[in-house]
Order: sequence, then structure tokens, then C-alpha cells
Amino acid sequence: MSLQTTNPVCPPTSALEGAIASGWKPVCHITYTRDTWVKLLQLPSEYAFDEAKLLCQESPDSWNAWIPDCGEVVLQRSHFYC
Repeated sequence: MSLQTTNPVCPPTSALEGAIASGWKPVCHITYTRDTWVKLLQLPSEYAFDEAKLLCQESPDSWNAWIPDCGEVVLQRSHFYC
């Protein structure tokens, strides 16, 4: 039995390609500049903005960031997407 897509936009895929795609997890590669903004997955308060400006990288998985109407925070990669 072959796994095929029925979506007219996507070409048919093999069973192996379908299995690989189902387990695919996107990786966020941040190209940092002094104007890098990221979208927050959870807001620190109901009045805070839904984006944060990355200030500097603290560790491989965390960043010092500034959120308007909230202040400076430390964000883990799991707290935002880019």
C-alpha cells in the first residue's frame, strides 16, 4: 500500500516521504539583528504586546528580550516563534 496525497496543490508522495513529513518538526533559525522581533506564543499579561524585541542571546536556548508594556524578560525558544 502506498501513501499518496490527494491535495491537488501538492504532488503525490511516497510512503517514506509521507512518514518523514508526518514527523517533521520545524526549527526556528534566528538571524539576529538589532531589529529582530518575534511573535510570542503566550502573553506575559493581558496588556502586553504579542511581540518581543530580542536584545541579546543569553544561552543557546534563551534570549533577553523587551516586550512593550511589560519590560525586559528572558525568553526560552519555546516561548516564541519567528
